[in-house]
Amino acid sequence: MTGALAGFRILDLSRVLAGPYCSMIFGDLGAEVIKVEAPGGSDETRHWGPPFQEGVSAYYLSANRNKESITLDLRTLEGQEQFRELVKTSDVVLHNFKTGTMEKFGLGYESLAELNPKLVFCSITGFGETGPLKDLPGYDFILQGMSGLMQITGTPESGPQKMGVAIVDILTGLYACIGIQAALLERNMSGKGQKIDLSLYDCAVSSLVNIGSNYLMTGKEPLRRGNTHAQIAPYQTFNAKDGLLIVAVGTNTQFQALCDLVGWKPPECFSTNAGRVENRETLTSILQLYLQEQTVSTWVEQMRAVGIPCGPVQTFEQLTNDPQLVHRNMWVTQSHPVAGSIRLIGSPLHLSRTPVTYRLAPPEPGQHQTKWIKRREHS
Repeated sequence: MTGALAGFRILDLSRVLAGPYCSMIFGDLGAEVIKVEAPGGSDETRHWGPPFQEGVSAYYLSANRNKESITLDLRTLEGQEQFRELVKTSDVVLHNFKTGTMEKFGLGYESLAELNPKLVFCSITGFGETGPLKDLPGYDFILQGMSGLMQITGTPESGPQKMGVAIVDILTGLYACIGIQAALLERNMSGKGQKIDLSLYDCAVSSLVNIGSNYLMTGKEPLRRGNTHAQIAPYQTFNAKDGLLIVAVGTNTQFQALCDLVGWKPPECFSTNAGRVENRETLTSILQLYLQEQTVSTWVEQMRAVGIPCGPVQTFEQLTNDPQLVHRNMWVTQSHPVAGSIRLIGSPLHLSRTPVTYRLAPPEPGQHQTKWIKRREHS
């Protein structure tokens, strides 16, 4: 069975997370992804840990399946020339070097486009290739802080908090996928490639959505609300008898169903969402008294039966044993040449005719060097 992006070749010079996450998605969808590193392996995540399995980093494994690996020293004329030869038969170059690095190597977009006018060239930098901060490196944590994401994460008591994953890197990897595929689609009409200038900072700010829009409309600094919602109530966690329960009521009908379920007749001030938001503290206190009387699983069963959006806050043990995720093949096992049998998070993409495949385990540095040297010699 052929993947949706089979036939496309991606040269991936990126390291750490945003770029590798993007290229892994392309690999899952069937594209041929060549991970290009400096001799010995230059992706920093190879050494980030613990945990390690037989010396192989879990972090590295998380974003590098379905790729082949070669090593080139782009600081040398030989390495630069070898890369140019690969560019001639490739569709995409993806990198996350600091602004100007590819040009310093003689491998900037304009130079490579002369060799391959159909090339799509995606640059991922911290702040973009233009503007006063263009020369600064980009780090997810710093950009969570600068972008406003930390300002709205946490509680008034906790102060600004970063998210538990490198969310800016993930968002940027997804935007890179969107931009590259858009450029490839446009190439079908124009016959020409183009350059994509992608900034982690821009991507982080784009994720502010309604909270950013609220500020632009009112000029009021948003509050850190912890597990509550700025514009909906009740939309938060409650303490059930044995753990945290999420209740996400978005309509008046759902609110009435919740009140009926717990046996409470609310006064008129709670009849609209605006009223519930205005009287949030009182509403929360009342509902908490009811919801603490039964277990999370009991409430989830009863609420789902009457159409009230809800769910548990799951541990990772519960998550990995969740029958829904098992059914959806969200946990996959591969055989790695060094680490042995490894478990990875699967792809959420379910295409009916061209499903994702898990063909290659995350490669060791230069694992496919011989194959590509022979291919160049016979091309």
